[in-house]
Amino acid sequence: MEYKPGSANQVNDWQTMILLYNSALKEVGTKLEILNDEFQHIHQYNPIEHIKSRVKTSESIVRKLKKRGYESTLENMQKYINDIAGIRVICSFTSDIYRIADMLANQSDVKVLYIKDYIKTPKESGYKSYHMIISIPIYLSDSVIDTKVEVQIRTVAMDFWASLEHKMNYKFDMNAPEDIKRELYECAQMVSALDDRMLQLNEEIREAKKLEEKAGTT
Repeated sequence: MEYKPGSANQVNDWQTMILLYNSALKEVGTKLEILNDEFQHIHQYNPIEHIKSRVKTSESIVRKLKKRGYESTLENMQKYINDIAGIRVICSFTSDIYRIADMLANQSDVKVLYIKDYIKTPKESGYKSYHMIISIPIYLSDSVIDTKVEVQIRTVAMDFWASLEHKMNYKFDMNAPEDIKRELYECAQMVSALDDRMLQLNEEIREAKKLEEKAGTT
């Protein structure tokens, strides 16, 4: 597969572009791990369950560009594809999602380019997640290049549902039977109710713990 060289962000070869995106994933991953550790240190609680990351394959990038009507140049890849580098943050509770998003956005070298809140406004299918497109500087030996990363933040339950939806879309080539779509949508409602209940239960546990600690000091 051949790629026409582009001039976007001073990158003119495929290997350098992938180096940038891999480096950006490392940078964002490290930031999230530090924030998680700090939260544990201060509050004795980890908001992040685990982190997944990936760089899109060349075939997937080219396919997405063609679908949008663009030529497969490096410049177009960097300009029009926001999720070449993707990192997924899995949390326990919905409240953690916004907490993590705020902490990441407040980093001085993180520039938030775009936010899509599919939790407050779910997709028609029932899909829920919090999406951020951010840009961070990658320091090379002779230049600094701002590089985009898509960050998806969701609960364990949301991630389980999204994984099933992805498998369904792949199996049926994005044209699943209506009865399966309907059942999956109903599952999304159950997942949402479960997340709400688990968050409420967690708050009850925290309050009970506070009362227990207060009673122990008197």
